Amino acid sequence: MSETIFSKLAPFIQEYIYDRNWTELRPVQIEACKVIFNTDAHLLVTAGTAAGKTEAAFLPVLTELYDNPATTIGALYIGPIKALINDQFERLNDLLKEAEIPVCCWHGDVSQSHKNKLLKTPRGILQITPESLESLLINKHNELFRLFGDLRFVIIDEIHVFMGSERGCQILCQLTRLERVIDKEPRRIGLSATLGDYSMAEEWLRSGTKRAVVTPKMEVGKRQIKLAVEHFYVGDINRRGAEGAEEREEELGECDRYIFNLSQSRKCLIFANNKSQTESVIGALRKIAREEGEDDIYHVHHGSISARLRQAAESAMREPNRPAVTAATLTLELGIDIGYLERVIQLESPFSVASFLQRLGRTGRRGEAADMRFVCAEEEISSEKSLPEQIPWQLLQCIAIIQLYLEERWIEPIKNPKYPVSLLYQQMMSILLSEGEMSPSHLAKKVLSLPIFGNISREDFKLLINYLIDINHVQLTEKGNVILGLTGEKVVGKFQFYAVFSDAREYAVKQGNTDIGSISTPIPVGNVFALAGRTWEVTEVDFKKRIVLVKQGEGQSSIYWRGGSSTIHTKVLQRMRQVLCEETEYSYLQKNALQRLHSARKLAKDSGLDTSYIVQLEKGKCCIFPWMGTVAYRTLERLLNSFCRESLEIKSMSGNNPYFLIIKLAPEKLKYLQSEILSLCEQRIPNAALVSTSEAPQMQKYDEFIPYPLLRKAFANDYLDMMELRECFKSSGRI
Repeated sequence: MSETIFSKLAPFIQEYIYDRNWTELRPVQIEACKVIFNTDAHLLVTAGTAAGKTEAAFLPVLTELYDNPATTIGALYIGPIKALINDQFERLNDLLKEAEIPVCCWHGDVSQSHKNKLLKTPRGILQITPESLESLLINKHNELFRLFGDLRFVIIDEIHVFMGSERGCQILCQLTRLERVIDKEPRRIGLSATLGDYSMAEEWLRSGTKRAVVTPKMEVGKRQIKLAVEHFYVGDINRRGAEGAEEREEELGECDRYIFNLSQSRKCLIFANNKSQTESVIGALRKIAREEGEDDIYHVHHGSISARLRQAAESAMREPNRPAVTAATLTLELGIDIGYLERVIQLESPFSVASFLQRLGRTGRRGEAADMRFVCAEEEISSEKSLPEQIPWQLLQCIAIIQLYLEERWIEPIKNPKYPVSLLYQQMMSILLSEGEMSPSHLAKKVLSLPIFGNISREDFKLLINYLIDINHVQLTEKGNVILGLTGEKVVGKFQFYAVFSDAREYAVKQGNTDIGSISTPIPVGNVFALAGRTWEVTEVDFKKRIVLVKQGEGQSSIYWRGGSSTIHTKVLQRMRQVLCEETEYSYLQKNALQRLHSARKLAKDSGLDTSYIVQLEKGKCCIFPWMGTVAYRTLERLLNSFCRESLEIKSMSGNNPYFLIIKLAPEKLKYLQSEILSLCEQRIPNAALVSTSEAPQMQKYDEFIPYPLLRKAFANDYLDMMELRECFKSSGRI
C-alpha cells in the first residue's frame, strides 16, 4: 500500500480499509488520489470493471469534504440509471457510517420526505439522474445557490453511456447552467470501464470549463478470458414474440436446453438485446427447471419491470453461495454491484465492442477468468430464402466484435451530435420556465453559449423562436420580451419534459395492489402474456388509468416490445466481411457455430460474394452488400434514391440496415450500378443534397416542435455522412 496516499485519507476511510482487511490500495485509486490531492484538474478514471473506479473517485473526494466541510452540497454524483444510483447509495452509506457526511439519492422512486430532508439541510453528497437534475434546475432555481453554492466536485459515472447522446449533451448544459448560478467551476470526475479514445472523453468532460483533464495512465495486465460461441437453427424468429407456447416449445427446445445447461446451478447473467428476449428465455428456463424438479432461481431485469422486482433480482444475484439466473437488457450492463458472477450469456450479438466489454467485465471478479458465452439463433435455411437471408449475420457480428477486441483492443469512438435541435428546444424552454421573462437576445445568449450548441447560429435560433411564437409555445409581451405560451406550458408542465429521450406511455400491470411492471399495449381480458418471467391472465383493463389487472396464469406465453436496434460502426461490418472471406477457424467457436461459418463461407465463394459487393439475385433484382456501418448505409440508400432512381430505373429498394440492400431495377441497368455509385462518391455531394425540401425527419423527442429547415439541417449533419461513405469505398478498393 502507498503509505503516503493512505496517510492522507480521512481517518474514517483508513478505519474502513483496516476493517475490510485491504492489503493495499489499487493502482487506479492511488493515481486518482494523487490527481485530486495534488492538482486542481478534472479527473478521468478509466479502468476495467471491478478495478475499484468508484472508490478511486470517492476516497479522495470524501477526504476533501471531511478535512474541509462544504457549507452546501459538496459533491454531485450523476448516474445513468436509478438502479446504479441505488447501488452506489448503499455502498456510500456503508463507507460513511462513521463520518458526518450525509448522502442522499434523488430520482423518481425516492420518497418526497427524503428529498425534503436534503432541501432543508443541503450537505454532503447528492446522487441524481439527469432528469431529476433538470427538475431541480427548473423548480428550485431560486434555491440553487443555497443548495449548491459550495459545490466542489461533480462525479459522472459511466460517461461512455452519456457521450455522443442527447442525454449527455443535456448534462453538459445542466452543469454550465449550475456553474453560472453558483459562480464557480466544480471539478469534474468521469468514470468509465469502456473507452477507446481517451482524448474524446477528456474533451467531453472539460466542455465549457477552463480546467485541464488528467487521465492517469494505468498498466493493463493481460486478462484471462473464456469465450464460446454456439449456433442453433430455430423456427420463424419473427413469430417468437407473438405466438403461443406450443409453437415456441417446439421451435426453441434445443437452444433453450443449451442455455439451461450453461446456467444451471450458477450465478449467471443472460444479456439480450430487447425486453422480449429476456422474457422469452426466462419463461423457457423456468419451464425446463420445473420439469426437471430444479429450484426456481430465475429473474428478469429491464425497464418495464417494477422497481420491487428489479431489486429482488439484484438481491438474488448478490446473495453469496446461492445460484441465481437473471436475464437483462442494458439495465445490468452498467456497474451495479451484483457480487460474484460466474458466467455471462449473450443472446445474439451485442451491437458494439463497447457493450461486449461491459458485459464481459461483469465476470472474473476474484482473479478468475472472465467467462462469456454467445448463443446465436437463426431461422432454418430453405431454398425459398434469398442470398442475403442465408447469411448468418448475428454469428458474423459476434466473431467480428470479439476479434476487434482480441486483435486490436479497439472500441468504438464517440462523437457528440452537431445539431442537437431537440435538446435546443428543451433547454430553451427549461431556461424560460425556470427564469421567467427575458428579451430574445438575452435568451439567445444564455442558450447558445451552452457548450453543446456551438454549431447553432443566431439565424438558426431566430428561426426557432419565430416558429415557436407561431405555434404558441412562446409568446411576445408588449415589451418585446419572450415568455412561455399557453401551448408550451402544457408541454413543460408534465414531468416527462425533464427527459430528452422519448417516453412511450405503457400500461401498468398490477396483481391486486402489487406492481408487476408495464407493457406497451393492453392485452384483451382473458388472454395471457409473460412479464417478469411469469405468465399472467388479464382480468380487467382500465383504459383511462392505463392499468392492466392480472392474476397468475398457467403455461408459457409471450409478450412483445418494439426495440432492439442501435448504431453499428463501419469497422464492425468490415471485420464481418473479413470473417466471411478468410479461412481462420476461431478457437472459441463450438461445433454448430463452426459448421455454420463453414457453410456461410462456401456460400460466399459460390455466389461470388467474396469478390464482389453487388450480386445479382434474379433478373432485374440485385443485392448490395455495403459492409459499412449504420450511418454510411443510410447515406448510400439515400444517395441511390436521390440520384439514381431515374437513371437506373430503380423500381424498389428494401433491405436490412446495415447488412444488405436489395434493389429492383431495369435489367439492362444492372451493369452500370457500381460505376454510378462510385462516380457519385467522387463528386463530393454534400449531405444536405440527400434530404429533400419536402421532408423533415423527426429523430428525437422534441423534433415535432422544430421548424422543417432546422430538422433537415440536423438530419443531414448527424444522421448522414457522405465523407464516411466515400472512405468506405476507398478503403475497400472500390474507388
